[in-house]
Amino acid sequence: MTEFAPETPAVHVRGSVKKIAASTLWQIASQLTMAAMSIVTIKCVAIGLSKELAGDYNTSYGFLQLFGILADFGLYAIAVREISKAKDRSRTMSVFFLLRLVTVIVALSAALAIAWATPHWRGTPLPLAISIAALVPLFTLLGGILRSAFQVNYRMQFVFVAEVAQRVLTFSLIGLFILLGVRGTSDPRILFAFLLIGGAGALVYLTLSVILSHRLIPLRMHWDPSLMRRIAREAAPFGLAYLCIALYRQFDITLIAQLRPQDFELQNAYYGFVQRMMDMAYILPTFLLNSTLPILSERAARGGETRHLLGRVFLAILLLSSTMFLFASQWPVPLVRLLTTQAYLSTSAAPGSDTALWILSASMFLNGIVLFSFYVLLTANRWKSLLLTLGAGAILSLASNLLLIPILGFVGAAITSVCVHAFLAIALLPWALSAMPIRLPRVAWLQWIAFSLLLAAFLIFAKPFLSTPYHTFLIGGLSGAWMLLVLWVIRVRKTFSM
Repeated sequence: MTEFAPETPAVHVRGSVKKIAASTLWQIASQLTMAAMSIVTIKCVAIGLSKELAGDYNTSYGFLQLFGILADFGLYAIAVREISKAKDRSRTMSVFFLLRLVTVIVALSAALAIAWATPHWRGTPLPLAISIAALVPLFTLLGGILRSAFQVNYRMQFVFVAEVAQRVLTFSLIGLFILLGVRGTSDPRILFAFLLIGGAGALVYLTLSVILSHRLIPLRMHWDPSLMRRIAREAAPFGLAYLCIALYRQFDITLIAQLRPQDFELQNAYYGFVQRMMDMAYILPTFLLNSTLPILSERAARGGETRHLLGRVFLAILLLSSTMFLFASQWPVPLVRLLTTQAYLSTSAAPGSDTALWILSASMFLNGIVLFSFYVLLTANRWKSLLLTLGAGAILSLASNLLLIPILGFVGAAITSVCVHAFLAIALLPWALSAMPIRLPRVAWLQWIAFSLLLAAFLIFAKPFLSTPYHTFLIGGLSGAWMLLVLWVIRVRKTFSM
């Protein structure tokens, strides 16, 4: 009889890396496709609306982000962990969906009540704009909890279908307004139409998510109070952690609207579009870490080897974070010109969106380290140290914004973001590495440094040629080919397969 040897940790790691890589690549493909369409959508909004209405558009979504985090309540991260190990996945998924429905209704109702009660927003289009924009978090949060079905089964191609369909509808209909001649309008009805189109796209996302997730984990609506209470208790610390993240990462737009009543629409016109770019940058490391979480949770629960896996994930985070930092810091003017219009660039008299993007490039890099630490502490169930640190970061953010926004406007908010991200990265990473150590060969550090230097050299060399949005788009595509070539030359693939 032939005796089969047990798989080594390296074999486990290679199998896990393939699953994580496939899942992450589908999410990146989705994000890149959505980013391309978002470029068109953001461009259309910047062209179609006046700066004041563009400020209302950005303020609406910025205001709702905080309540979207409250509605999430940490359920998604817990859902991936709980569903991946549940015996009855359908029943567990149904409980999470019902909990999400409750939290969404409560959080968005609070958001609308505050929007209509805020005194200096009365008489402006903002309360109604927020009410219409609330359709987006309503539908995307309900569809988002179903995403865990795709995540635990590593079928993220279904997410690609749902997300891209949502974005195609949104940018096509908003783009139609531009084709019909809408330019810099001050008519609030166009603002409301743009926001309603966003809600229609989110409804498409929810509908496709329900249909496609049913093939993997069918929903069987069942009210299970004991399971719901247990899930709510486990999710609560991480819900508070996500609230802290929202306070330091997304509450600044709302604070600008409160602390600068005289010019908040213009301030958020400049800053809001950059925050939309930041959201795209923030989400890439999140995709990678969401793909890692099911395998990491399962392996940690049974006491398996995690150091090799975490080391490679950390290398991927460094590569992603460096890429975003270098593009934002080296090409702020071309990227803002590509995504908006010339009117949003800095002048000798006032800073513009490019100034905010240049400052926030540091936050893009540091955010990857913060998120890595967050997910490691989440897996290790070290929520007390996580919540304590994130709470300190939120307090630091609020204090700094209250001091700087009245004086510097969105520039003060951007400076605050960098300071808070630096504090969190320095504070959280040692705790994360103590909770779950990583193993990364020395060659991996050299590969990261080489990749960063070679990409920086390309971006600096290409900068003088980025005279128009067309040139930025074309050379941006060439930069993608350059990155792939560099990764091949420095043999990163070999490091991930070790």
